[in-house]
Amino acid sequence: QVHLMEFGGGSVQTGGSLRLSCVGSGYPPENYCMAWFRQAPGKEEREGIAAMYTGSTSTYYADDMKGRFTISVDNSKRTLYLQIDNLKPEDTGKYYCAGRLKCGGSWRPPTQYEAWGQGTQVTVSS
Repeated sequence: QVHLMEFGGGSVQTGGSLRLSCVGSGYPPENYCMAWFRQAPGKEEREGIAAMYTGSTSTYYADDMKGRFTISVDNSKRTLYLQIDNLKPEDTGKYYCAGRLKCGGSWRPPTQYEAWGQGTQVTVSS
């Protein structure tokens, strides 16, 4: 069973940057699909930000998340990253990483992911 744990959240001011990390354990399969999600305060749904296969450099981004978010992976450290630049107050929320066998064209809905981390909080103040 794959276990995921996020790190790197915090409180930052508008315009700042953060790099979130997600460490995987439990021997995730090679070329595993991993993604980042965000849950805004007061909202139940987690919105997909970006996804990628751990064995590939190909990435997938939500259209409204392109530009300020960068997903990457370091397999030697079993770590997935999310770089967030030019943070805005509306980026405030809890950020989760998730994994499943295949990304596919429908990577964004959170319902089909089998592994989730506990989340890391990001708070952006103006």
